[in-house]
Amino acid sequence: MYGCSDDEIAVIRDGKLEGFSPADKALLEMADAMADTPSNVSDELYAELRQHFSEDQLIELAASAALENYRARHNRVFDVGSDGLYRKGLRFKHH
Repeated sequence: MYGCSDDEIAVIRDGKLEGFSPADKALLEMADAMADTPSNVSDELYAELRQHFSEDQLIELAASAALENYRARHNRVFDVGSDGLYRKGLRFKHH
C-alpha cells in the first residue's frame, strides 16, 4: 500500500510516532523539523537518518519534504484551501 492509512495519519497528527519503523519515524521527524521556522535538522537526527538512508536518498527525501512545505506556505499566502484529495476512508487503486 502506498501512503498512510487513516489511523497512521491520526497518530502522526497527535505526534505519536512510536508505532512506525525507525526509518519512517526518522523521516517523519525530519519533515517536522523542516517545517519549523527556522528549519533545523539536528546533528542527532541526521545521524539517525544516515543509519537508514544513503546521502542520495536523503537529498531526494529532503527535496520532496521541502517542496511540500513550500507549496503549503505558498497556498497560505493566497488563502488556497484544501483540494479535498484526502478524505478519511478513501482508497486508491494500486497498479
